[in-house]
Amino acid sequence: MTSITSISVISKLIATPAADVSQVAQLPGMHWASFIMWMPLISLALCGICSAFKVKTKAPAIITIICLATSFILTLLLWQGYQDPEIIHVFDWLKIDWEDGSFIANFAFYVDSLTLLWMLFVTGLGTLIAVYASEYMEHDVGKGYTRFFAGVSVFLFAMTCLVMGDNLLMLYLGWEGVGFASYWLIGYFYQRPSAVAAAKKAFIVNRIGDVGLALAIYLIWSTFGTVQYDEITSALGSGYKPTFDGWTVQAIPYLLMLAAFGKSAQLPLYVWLPDAMEGPTPVSALIHAATMVTAGVYLIIRTYPLFMLEGSHALEVVAWVGGLTAFFAATMAMAQYDIKRIMAYSTVSQLGYMFLGLGVITSYGAAYHVFTHAFFKAVLFLTCGAIMHGFAGQLDLRKLSGLRKMKGWKIVSYTMLIGCLCLAGFPFTSGYFSKDVILAEAFVTHGTGFVFLGWLAIFTAGLTAYYTFRVWFRVCAGPVHFEPGDELHGKEPANFHPHAPRIAINFVLVAIALGALLAALPYFIPNETEGIQGGWVAEMIDDSPAKKGVPGVDLDSSHGDILGMDPHKAMYYISAIVGFVGIGIAFFIHLLSRSTADKLRCKLLSNRTTRWLPTAMENKWYVDEIYIALIRSPLWILGKIFSLFDRYFIDGALVNGIAFIPSLVARWFSPLYNGAVQSYAISMIGGAILIALLMLFMPEIVEFLQTLSPPIGSDQSIAVVGGAQ
Repeated sequence: MTSITSISVISKLIATPAADVSQVAQLPGMHWASFIMWMPLISLALCGICSAFKVKTKAPAIITIICLATSFILTLLLWQGYQDPEIIHVFDWLKIDWEDGSFIANFAFYVDSLTLLWMLFVTGLGTLIAVYASEYMEHDVGKGYTRFFAGVSVFLFAMTCLVMGDNLLMLYLGWEGVGFASYWLIGYFYQRPSAVAAAKKAFIVNRIGDVGLALAIYLIWSTFGTVQYDEITSALGSGYKPTFDGWTVQAIPYLLMLAAFGKSAQLPLYVWLPDAMEGPTPVSALIHAATMVTAGVYLIIRTYPLFMLEGSHALEVVAWVGGLTAFFAATMAMAQYDIKRIMAYSTVSQLGYMFLGLGVITSYGAAYHVFTHAFFKAVLFLTCGAIMHGFAGQLDLRKLSGLRKMKGWKIVSYTMLIGCLCLAGFPFTSGYFSKDVILAEAFVTHGTGFVFLGWLAIFTAGLTAYYTFRVWFRVCAGPVHFEPGDELHGKEPANFHPHAPRIAINFVLVAIALGALLAALPYFIPNETEGIQGGWVAEMIDDSPAKKGVPGVDLDSSHGDILGMDPHKAMYYISAIVGFVGIGIAFFIHLLSRSTADKLRCKLLSNRTTRWLPTAMENKWYVDEIYIALIRSPLWILGKIFSLFDRYFIDGALVNGIAFIPSLVARWFSPLYNGAVQSYAISMIGGAILIALLMLFMPEIVEFLQTLSPPIGSDQSIAVVGGAQ
């Protein structure tokens, strides 16, 4: 089979000079495309009206579904008519002129195949997940139902700004918007302290990356004099030399990298994503699996030339962070029992694969894995949500078994199986092809430690196959057994009967599962560019900044091999074997002999030399505890110290102390104000006598003081001053 990402072809594409800015079509007449962005905003406004009138029906869900479906249809029309990169001007936004320059950032869309790739699955999956949520969230009709769909509308509006904007400032607007929407929806169940804490944790950790993005945008503008994508790319492609050299230019990719790591949950900023599972499951599927968490990948692809500046090692750092994140997150997923959190750690791990792909210079592999992952991870989260919804909040895989044998749960069981096959990289599934592209390029691209990262990623693929089917064999296979969760609401467990999902949830599960299977088809579609395949998913390379790299960057990496074979061919067999081994182990110890898993765990815990391993994995390597000890607790203590200093010194000693002086003087004189006229007369006479005496003896007092201090300028005064010196 022909390799779809031959590195020589990629190198040729990257070395192609950037198109001149004037060649990018300006299409001011395509205002209908702006409704891709306006429809979620209209949905938000209509949901607000429903809230004002206290609507207690499913009207907010219907409104949101119609608006998001309209955005998806408009995106399809834009994709069908797409030929070359286009800029669609919506309206003038920011334009500041001064004597030596200007700052321009308009509300405009930069439409290339990278934009369309992202928007198709953002709006498409957004619509389907809104349909799913219409049934899943119906227990909140008349309460938080409107608030939920308003939050989804805000998220889709912000995501559209992030992806379709033609400049970095518009991207930043969407970047902050999706962070706010994520905070909103993670904390949807605000009555639960854990949900509030998770929302705050996500918001604060994401702010770290956001600072990096803000600084990067400032440095880009100060270096290139613009924040427009096409102008930056054109300047780099034409051999533009920055107006100043040094650490500031080299810092740009690292600041962008920091922003990407925060939003896409990479080491060391991944800790917010597992806790984000406190939000409703449709939020986990839409925001924390398919769309928002891939914003970091999008940012790096969109600004790829800045990562390839001569002398920069930024991509190597991206590869290492991605590879290590994929591995460590997989080890954490292996030891968890909450199936939704297992999928959360799996998301972190798969995002690590995407960053590894970017680091080994396969932007196509990273983007293709984003595309396939959006489908199969969405269906996995949604099946977990259906199980949670039907079993009163139960998510512990030790308390669920045999779902595929239960009436009404076959669609959930087998759509979860499809998602598990794709995630595990089972041969000929979409996840198999998209992951293999990244694994192969790790052995093809020359870089510090890339071969080690390649083997680590292969080992991680085996772990992924194991923990993925650990969930399916435990929950969907085996004998029928279930225990209700904590949301039983006073019913006796013995009388509990799970309620299977209805048509809305089942329809969405089937539709997205089919999408996960069909996502493998672009791999077999040849492109006009000779030597690569991938259909319109691969065409994003032809228009993305990855094509418009920086001249002078050596990307000759056509001599890589693995075990003496072409990595792209060998990886078909290696990854398949590793995947089968992982699935086989899970099959044996979690289906054929379930007691084996418990015996193995007990044996590891009973041995002093091995007990640390399962303990550390179950406690997520104590990363949260380390953060609490090194960052949170010291800041809490420092805050308490400042609070005490403010209370007792600033407020107590200074403010209240100074204010106490006139109060004390007033107390001294308060006996004089007793309301007796005779007393007031005596006080007035006494005061007059004191003033008269002061005036009488004032000359003598002044003369006495002059004898103690000689006049300034006299010889004695000078002598005194000199002596003091």
